[in-house]
Amino acid sequence: MKLSDRPPHWLVWLILTLGVLAISTAAIFVRLASLSADKSGVGFSLAISASRLTLASLLLLPAWPKIPWQALQPGALAYAIAAGVCLAFHFTTWTTSLSYTSIAASTSIVTTNPLWVALLSWLWLKQKPTKQTILGIAVALCGGLIIGLAGVGPGSMAPNPLLGNFLALTGAWGASLYFLFGQQAQARGFGIGGYIAVAYSLAAAILLPLSFIFGPGYLGYPPPVYLYLLLMALLPQLVGHTSFNWSVRWMSPTVVTLAILFEPVGSSFLAYFLFREVPSPQLFLGAVFLLFGVAIAAFGTRKTKAVNLN
Repeated sequence: MKLSDRPPHWLVWLILTLGVLAISTAAIFVRLASLSADKSGVGFSLAISASRLTLASLLLLPAWPKIPWQALQPGALAYAIAAGVCLAFHFTTWTTSLSYTSIAASTSIVTTNPLWVALLSWLWLKQKPTKQTILGIAVALCGGLIIGLAGVGPGSMAPNPLLGNFLALTGAWGASLYFLFGQQAQARGFGIGGYIAVAYSLAAAILLPLSFIFGPGYLGYPPPVYLYLLLMALLPQLVGHTSFNWSVRWMSPTVVTLAILFEPVGSSFLAYFLFREVPSPQLFLGAVFLLFGVAIAAFGTRKTKAVNLN
């Protein structure tokens, strides 16, 4: 793709911001679906994840005929498939974590992607981060850690915070690989529509049968559950995840995942208004660290080259 085809810098940030706002609703819809169905645990989490991805995949059916299969470079499809596998793993672990720990803790830990993306980009893609980027990551992750710890402790309603937090961490690993593989798939010829159609559909195909094996399946829930599943497919999936996948075409994956660190702030405030999960002063302190960390890292990576799409 020609340099002149690249969108304005402000537009990339605008779409990335909309994506963060959309994905902040994900944990809320998961919790609302669980409360409406009066179910939790691995089986129901698999049903939520599979339904969310299946609905999104069905809405993306028109993108399949537009995929330029003959023009794809070697490895493009393999990277898209790998991204779909990692996406399925991410949703399985992260959605399950919400049954065991608080929304604030889960979303804070699962958004530690910048650490893992920066590390993997350095080791695999030889994209050495600047000192300013490293400082920003450190500050932002301190903020995320403060927020996470604010969701666990005396008075917490979380049934098993350690298990939930570990599941959220493994979800962060899966999401980090998902973003990097997606970047590589698009660098080898996939457009955003074709890429997400492949990745989302494969992830859905992996998860669909698992709910029957480990859980209650997909039928017999109260009507609000299906409404929340549809909203999950539309907002956090199609708007949120697609915005991030599009953004990594034009900026460093580390910057994109740093922006996602705003998710726990939005999710925590929504959780307060809907579920009375009261954010402590630690949450606000963590948010301050988070904001400064993202700003520092963003300025530090402004000169980082976007992925080559020629």
